[in-house]
Amino acid sequence: MLIGIDASRSVTAQRTGTEYYSLHLIRSLLPLDRLHRYRLYFNQAPSEGLYPVSDRVQEVLIPCPRLWTHTRLSWETNRRAPDVLFIPAHVLPLVHPERSVVTIHDLGYLHYPEAHTRWARWYLDRSTRFNARQASHIIADSHATRRDLMNHYQVPEKRITVVYPGGGGRLRPVSDENHLRDVRERYGLPDRYLLYLGTIQPRKNLKRLLEAYKLLVHSSQGDGPGLVIAGKKGWLYESIFRRASDLGLGDRVVFPGYVAASDVSTLMSAATAFVLPSLYEGFGFPALEAMSCGTPVVCSNVSALPEVVGDAALLVDPLDVHELSDSMRRIVADGKLRDTLRERGFRRAAGFSWGRCAREVLNVIEMVGRS
Repeated sequence: MLIGIDASRSVTAQRTGTEYYSLHLIRSLLPLDRLHRYRLYFNQAPSEGLYPVSDRVQEVLIPCPRLWTHTRLSWETNRRAPDVLFIPAHVLPLVHPERSVVTIHDLGYLHYPEAHTRWARWYLDRSTRFNARQASHIIADSHATRRDLMNHYQVPEKRITVVYPGGGGRLRPVSDENHLRDVRERYGLPDRYLLYLGTIQPRKNLKRLLEAYKLLVHSSQGDGPGLVIAGKKGWLYESIFRRASDLGLGDRVVFPGYVAASDVSTLMSAATAFVLPSLYEGFGFPALEAMSCGTPVVCSNVSALPEVVGDAALLVDPLDVHELSDSMRRIVADGKLRDTLRERGFRRAAGFSWGRCAREVLNVIEMVGRS
């Protein structure tokens, strides 16, 4: 069988959750078997060695600055159709092969529309609705996303398969003091800090995180850890920076920007705890990465996050600033609690592997190919 894969997201320069998903899933999928051939579609040239060289893998570069999916990818997959087209992130091309599989990562825009621009809401709704109607089969990152697809777009349960992404074990704790010190200095980090890592946008609930941290600073009389909010700027990020300033936290909150993949393990390992107060997550890669690094986690008790962390995190109501602040204070003060969550986190993260994810995705693709 010839399997076509949209690999365009995997060559994005600054990768976030869906881009990492595409990269690591494709890397794990290609060496799984010797039965199938793969055709990878790119909108820009991949870096050398990004994917293994094989006579079963063909790379097709079709550059286009705008509307790549619906113009160039449509044209290419119509001209030379694979047996099954797999889209790891975002949307099917308007013209696509008869058999297709799409991963839908989340529907957060339906739950918190105010956390998105009007254009983003419109595009996300239209593209997800199109995927839901047109794809032969849908892969959902979590049961929470599957429920949303069934409830909001009336997708039959039999057309959705939940496959948890990998990520557990990809990162490891960093204990080398020289390396930890180097990364702290390079990003301007304090010796002790609570960490958020992800896109800076309203859906991540960062204003409430800042308000909760303000309560923590007040209760500790200024003796607590700093707060690091790391990640690239998303839509509507300006109000989050303004909120930090309005709360008088300018000297205690660090915004280091996008963190290189090679530094994530170190940034996580140096943190006292990782805090993910998101209003909605289709999965929650950063929480999984923190557990892999042995960093205790405080996260929201909504959407897919409880599926990911299990009993290995402190779960909080993301709308309750006082509960969030109390959990942060508790994890800072209680070393025994941190040790317990650290051990539970290692065990929990070990269950999420890209190899398992790739095998389950391939099973879905093969099922669609036989249909």
